[in-house]
Amino acid sequence: MTLEELNRLFQRDLDKLKQELELYSNEENLWKVEGEIANSAGNLAMHLIGNLKHFIGFDLGAVPYERNREREFGAKGEPRDGLIAEIDEVKKILENTLPKLHPKRLDDMSIHAFFGHSMTIGFFLIHLYGHFNYHLGQINYHRRLLDRN
Repeated sequence: MTLEELNRLFQRDLDKLKQELELYSNEENLWKVEGEIANSAGNLAMHLIGNLKHFIGFDLGAVPYERNREREFGAKGEPRDGLIAEIDEVKKILENTLPKLHPKRLDDMSIHAFFGHSMTIGFFLIHLYGHFNYHLGQINYHRRLLDRN
């Protein structure tokens, strides 16, 4: 897989994220939680945005960004249009970062270690893509379960 191909996958799935948010019939339902569903779709979307801005934009692309995880999981009721604008910003950041990353860097060790394991940048990028789609699936289920009235 090339970095251009990985970028295309992220671009496609960021569009899917926008589509999921746009499919909510009631914008307020983006922020619903119920029962054991602890994270709203809005918070998951902000988490995905923050994750990509930090780990790809800031770490690999030197795009200035200060992550605010409290906002990602604590903010409520932010406008859907604002979330979609942030997704469009992330799309540009990835478009300007991933294809320009030198392929030899994929074998470099990432500055991040998760679950006690170090990993290469290439491995970490695949990890980020899987993480993105895990939460995208949660948002899809959230919409179908809680987008009522």
